[in-house]
Amino acid sequence: MIAARRLQRSFADGLIAEEVQDLWEPWMRHANEALNDDQLLQIIQQELSKRYKKSKTRGRPGTPADVVLRMLLLKHMRGWSYEDVTREVRANIVYREFTGVGGGKVPDDKTMGRLARQLGPEAIEKLHQRTVAIAVEKKVVAGRKMRVDTTVVEWKPTSTIRPTARSWATACVC
Repeated sequence: MIAARRLQRSFADGLIAEEVQDLWEPWMRHANEALNDDQLLQIIQQELSKRYKKSKTRGRPGTPADVVLRMLLLKHMRGWSYEDVTREVRANIVYREFTGVGGGKVPDDKTMGRLARQLGPEAIEKLHQRTVAIAVEKKVVAGRKMRVDTTVVEWKPTSTIRPTARSWATACVC
């Protein structure tokens, strides 16, 4: 079963939320407002429910779409691996609150990798489009023009190390 959000928070989660709210970084506050969008969660929920035929209504509760989205964002913002993001969320009470895990169990790194692969490029594109629409609605950006670096760099398959998007971006920006 795939839920959009955790249905019920514990009493301790409420107390923790009050204590760590002022420890959030500024980007976390802005992201929190944008990520409370139901359409974003619906995109993720629909993609995750495609994994098995009746996974939307049957089976044990899976990782909520809200937690998946926030953990993937935290991973991207920090440049962490799935193992790193899982470890950091488990250890840091501020990250637990931001991701919506609270006092619950943090999804392990293999689960996060599977969930991210399940989303696929089409869902990521929809998420990007919705995020830009939210930014335009909240007047964070004007939305008139967007510049994208489309530099093409050749990768030789004889190399033993496969490049990542992050390593390409780092190499090209320098």
